[in-house]
Amino acid sequence: MSPPQLATAPAEARSSRATAPITVVLADDHELVRRSLRLVLRQEEDVEVIAEARDLFTALRHVNGHLPHVLVLDLQMPDGSSIELIRQLHTRAPGTRVVVVTMEDSPAYARAAIAAGAVGFVLKEQAAHDLPAAVRCAARGEEYVSARVGARLDALQRSADDDGLSPREVEVLRLIALGFTSCEISEKLHLSRRTVESHRGRIQRKLGLTRRSELVEYALKRRLIGG
Repeated sequence: MSPPQLATAPAEARSSRATAPITVVLADDHELVRRSLRLVLRQEEDVEVIAEARDLFTALRHVNGHLPHVLVLDLQMPDGSSIELIRQLHTRAPGTRVVVVTMEDSPAYARAAIAAGAVGFVLKEQAAHDLPAAVRCAARGEEYVSARVGARLDALQRSADDDGLSPREVEVLRLIALGFTSCEISEKLHLSRRTVESHRGRIQRKLGLTRRSELVEYALKRRLIGG
């Protein structure tokens, strides 16, 4: 389901928002997660959570109604594509920055979110440490990525540059090295099993590696896994 169209915020409505606190809308479909994130941000004197949403439609309504500085958005929402919402916000409401919170530590997900216009990517398990900093960076228009994902993003780019692997091939390689089967990779990346096998064959040809142990060793050297 596609998210509803977002009304463009008048420029004058945002001109008076330059002072603290940083206003935040939390969007996650799990109440316990929202409560946890709210408690993290409540400890910050310069941050105010002004609304919460359990789905994308409500998140959009709050963005329209409150014009928050930051939307903290779960990557997997039940009623549509968070990536599409990020893309829409980036073009229609640039005054509201998006910080993604997720359980997914895959650099491919981070790459997709940032390409769509998100300025933050925070792992939920690191939220207590990372989320306040990510919100402040987002309010300034600066990027913040949890350290573990940031290192893998760098590794992904180096592998693509140095060895001719595409970003998708790098992600398939990372999952192979982590022990996922082709069937599991196809489900995780929403690809057909035949496509995953094609990626696997191209990876082996480009790297000159055929055994899984060799691919694991390569992935470790490139810091695609571990750390």
